[in-house]
Amino acid sequence: MSTKANLNIENTPIDLFIGGSWIHASSGNRIDVFNPSNEQRLASVADADEKDARAAVDAAEKAAPGWAATSPRKRSEVLSRCYELMVSDAENLAALISLENGKAISDARGEVAYAAEFFRWYAEEAVRINGEISISPSGLARTLVQYQPVGISLLITPWNFPAAMATRKIGPALAAGCTCILKPATETPLTAYAIAALLKKAGVPDGVVNVLTTSRSGKVCGSILEDPRVRKLSFTGSTEVGRILLRKAADSIINCSMELGGNAPFIVFEDADLDQAIEGAMIAKMRNGGEACTAANRFYVQRALVDEFTSRLASRMGALIVDDGVNTGTQCGPLVNRGAVNKVASLVDDAVAKGARVVTGGKAPERAGFFYLPTVLADVSPDAELLNEEIFGPVAPVVAFDTEAEAIRLANSTEYGLVAYVYTKDLARGMRVSEAIESGMIALNRGLVSDPAAPFGGVKQSGLGREGAHHGLLEFMEAKYISTNW
Repeated sequence: MSTKANLNIENTPIDLFIGGSWIHASSGNRIDVFNPSNEQRLASVADADEKDARAAVDAAEKAAPGWAATSPRKRSEVLSRCYELMVSDAENLAALISLENGKAISDARGEVAYAAEFFRWYAEEAVRINGEISISPSGLARTLVQYQPVGISLLITPWNFPAAMATRKIGPALAAGCTCILKPATETPLTAYAIAALLKKAGVPDGVVNVLTTSRSGKVCGSILEDPRVRKLSFTGSTEVGRILLRKAADSIINCSMELGGNAPFIVFEDADLDQAIEGAMIAKMRNGGEACTAANRFYVQRALVDEFTSRLASRMGALIVDDGVNTGTQCGPLVNRGAVNKVASLVDDAVAKGARVVTGGKAPERAGFFYLPTVLADVSPDAELLNEEIFGPVAPVVAFDTEAEAIRLANSTEYGLVAYVYTKDLARGMRVSEAIESGMIALNRGLVSDPAAPFGGVKQSGLGREGAHHGLLEFMEAKYISTNW
């Protein structure tokens, strides 16, 4: 019998975190947070308005000079303590993520480990902010380049990875010497507040990190972006919302980083190791129950392998244990809310109406919670909607292809370009196809691409800029050029 992960949710902060203090929203309103596994209310958090947003900017501005002047070594040591505290509190954080997000506790534990690594990585990067010096081609001047904090940063994170998306932004911001305002999703705010409490305990100075939850994201974030003291926006979320934020940021010429939607192809050539391809497919599709921008969205399998691949994938996905996320035996938890279930069901129904065959799943189980069964679809029509937009759920549509050129054409037939997966034993083919696919990241014979030490990001409508690696640090810095002579 499955056991449940334990957490005393009453110890989790539920108020705004501004200037190092927990405060009630000036509106007096609250936002209810629900458990997707059973639809029961977990807690209610403060609902910030524009007045609270100004207070957060004030706090970030007050803390900015001191934090920017803090030595790289000191910033590094603070981030190292953040990492250590997050690791020591990993089980509580994982249980909290599973409760408010619904993801299987095993996935939640993996997220906490991944999230903590951003603090460790940027603790190491904080002391490696290197400048440049050169002689101008004319020989008349010395060119000095140094990197300085971009300034107060607005960080907007989604619900699907409430810990990792926060640390992936906070880590480089703090390493660069920036102060920031984190606006987490209202579906999963408790994780953000729990991380804020860890940051305070680790010694992050008051006002360096502020956290606001709000049901009026447009107005609150808009008021922050209109403030001339704010110089950076880092957003992870849908392409649709990203476009709106970019338009708003344009009015103040704010430096923007955008990690947006995806439509990842998973390509399996006939010479692929099928065992590896199936294992990779399970990771690429079912990590976080398919609710990931990196999730494999379209499975393109060379015709000679398509039947066996489909059958084996359906066998694996159909055998997954679907249950309450915090149950230790759960392999696939619920989706985040009812709207997500309805969207996935609509996409599957559309594909079936256009000729797709349900090999496994294809429906929501009759139970409380926002569940949808892991699903594999065969014979999917090219005009099926789920091939053209993010599914964000446990559904794998399989399409046959014949030639390498066709696989590349199908992979690139989307406005998105975040990640792609390629399986083949032929290294030359793998590299050739990887270079031809229009994507910011390629997983070659791997089902997992995310790594704090690698530049995460996409091309086309999947975003601007990179997170992770040294690239992520530079997103929070401005290059200053000084011309001189001696």
